[in-house]
Amino acid sequence: MPDSLLATLFPDASFLPVNDKLYVAAREHLDRLTKPVGSLGELERVATRLYAINGGRTPIRVDPALLYIVAGDHGIAARDVSPYPQAITRRMAANFLEGGAASNVICRASRIHHRMIDAGCAGEPFAPHPLLLDRRLGSGTADITLGPAMSVATCEGGLRAGFALSLEAAQNGYALLATGEIGIANSSSAAALFCALLGLKPEDAVGPGAGAPPAMIARKTEMIHKALEANAQAIESGNPVRILAAVGGFELVILAGLMLGCASQRLPFVVDGYICASAYAAARALFAPISDYAFFSHQPAEPGFARAFEKLAPLQTPLLNLAMRLGEGTGAALAIPILRSAAAIYNEMATFETAARNAERGK
Repeated sequence: MPDSLLATLFPDASFLPVNDKLYVAAREHLDRLTKPVGSLGELERVATRLYAINGGRTPIRVDPALLYIVAGDHGIAARDVSPYPQAITRRMAANFLEGGAASNVICRASRIHHRMIDAGCAGEPFAPHPLLLDRRLGSGTADITLGPAMSVATCEGGLRAGFALSLEAAQNGYALLATGEIGIANSSSAAALFCALLGLKPEDAVGPGAGAPPAMIARKTEMIHKALEANAQAIESGNPVRILAAVGGFELVILAGLMLGCASQRLPFVVDGYICASAYAAARALFAPISDYAFFSHQPAEPGFARAFEKLAPLQTPLLNLAMRLGEGTGAALAIPILRSAAAIYNEMATFETAARNAERGK
């Protein structure tokens, strides 16, 4: 089913896994560098993957890098599942557009281009802004405890919109994309997606999100049970698009399409935290080899992430563990310098042979 869905959604796209032989070639090169074999640990594994994603071409490119932060609202916010009112989504988005968010600060410090995408914040569209892209799918999703968040047609349109963003970024010369999100109650939709796609129980998937106290976490868990019951038919279909439409969010749909677009363009991308990981779960359900192109930025402080990650990426390790739970692409932005360093090691570090020749010339 996923292959036929991909062909229907993106009829002109090509989806291929990374060539496994390139991993071997990359490791052979890294083992010749002036260091003990494997002594750079995870950096070497990152460099190996970047080389393979780049098709064996050198130098490996990860710059320029672009962070997309996708914003959207959720109908389940009315069910008292977040300590913050839904209006905070727009305030957070406005703060980003004004350059005052943590992700803005980190991106400026690390020379990362960044944009916000309005996938469907409640209320009217935002005024035009240089950092804003309007890809609205609606004014917030429907309440998933009562039925689907959106129609399948809307979901398909959002997947194509996200996909197109990746193609545009590749055409504009970007070598690496990173993901982030903004949206009150989106951890509820993320938990529902993890349950529907990975078979997690709500008790294992639900966490504090933006800081919910224990009583609210219990209520949130109850609401996810209701959402799964209300959308049981879509979930039982096993169709990833129907499942995403049933319990996802507008920003999650755009993010899933964006990740699939990266895979079609052979672009590495960075997944930020718990919410973006749920969008990744949907993209992976459509194209399993997307894991070849994905890097997980950090181990967030949301307890359900570890349980989901065991199923999503058992062979990977998040690059950072800083006890963060802000979202907004902050973890992804912090991880990009690590990918840059891994690429630089592969591109620029001397081999023992080169070092010996240089030593001879220096005598």
